[in-house]
Amino acid sequence: MNGVWHFSFTVADLDRSVAFYRDLLGFTLVHRQDQDNDYTRRLVGYPDAVLRVAQLAVPGQPRGVSTHDLELVEYVRPRGAPRDPARHLPGAAHLALTVEDARAEHARLSSAGVRFVSPPNEITAGVNAGGAACYFLDPDDITLELVQPPPAT
Repeated sequence: MNGVWHFSFTVADLDRSVAFYRDLLGFTLVHRQDQDNDYTRRLVGYPDAVLRVAQLAVPGQPRGVSTHDLELVEYVRPRGAPRDPARHLPGAAHLALTVEDARAEHARLSSAGVRFVSPPNEITAGVNAGGAACYFLDPDDITLELVQPPPAT
């Protein structure tokens, strides 16, 4: 392995998710495209696949081998039903985002209607002791995390 190209979430409504990640979380929209071609169908393993894709970057992060960090994918065809997003199920994942002030971000995002699992919790054990963290949900119930690193980091 030479690096991470991107991470990806499959979403129900690309426009809604782009608005959430760009407008509320501050990601930069790098590129959008529709994918209705043989390469994509072979890649995803669906012979009739049609996708809408958006690529986003975390501002201020150094660019590695790719121009983006997050890829959002809406399957136009085949459409999928939502799955159980419970965090405790095998295969569940989450994305942790660092912030300067978890309490301020929690307040800002809560006032915008973002659903939180908990308010920021002080991290009392481990390598991040002294920081704070909380889980919240995107529009498709994908778990995200705000992490305020400890002062020494």
